[in-house]
Amino acid sequence: MTKEQLGGLVIASEDTMYHVAKTLLRNDADCYDAIQEAIVKAFSKVHTLRSDALGKTWLIRILINECYSILRRSKRLVSLEEFPREDAAEETEDYSDLYEALTRLPEEAKLSITLYYLEGYSVKEIASILKLSESGVKSRLARARSRLRREMEKGHGMAEAGITAR
Repeated sequence: MTKEQLGGLVIASEDTMYHVAKTLLRNDADCYDAIQEAIVKAFSKVHTLRSDALGKTWLIRILINECYSILRRSKRLVSLEEFPREDAAEETEDYSDLYEALTRLPEEAKLSITLYYLEGYSVKEIASILKLSESGVKSRLARARSRLRREMEKGHGMAEAGITAR
């Protein structure tokens, strides 16, 4: 894959990359940092891509690794939010009901649900991205749907969130 082709892939994958990053990282700034770092790494390692057909999967895998890296770093840091400033304006979180329900799921379930329902990846593609068996992905999706159903029944219907069994 050439760098020009990779640039086109990155542009075509903007929404997918944001959704995947948002699934793992709540903070938009962290999402954008992870996406930016993933793009930089992809361009520097484009020569390692074995097949152009796997470009998007490869790019998403790099992004997932960057998100995990940011999560590891953030665990070692003390958040400024723990030290409230009096003059700071309160931030209001504006997350959709779906993102709120997803945040209550375990990390592996969030990622599987996002890739399958929001991004339209097949079970086989998700298995490749997450380095799992297809049956493992199916199990995660089933458990996540069950848990989401319970969460959403408390407040909103799953149909409102766009989650239905395929």
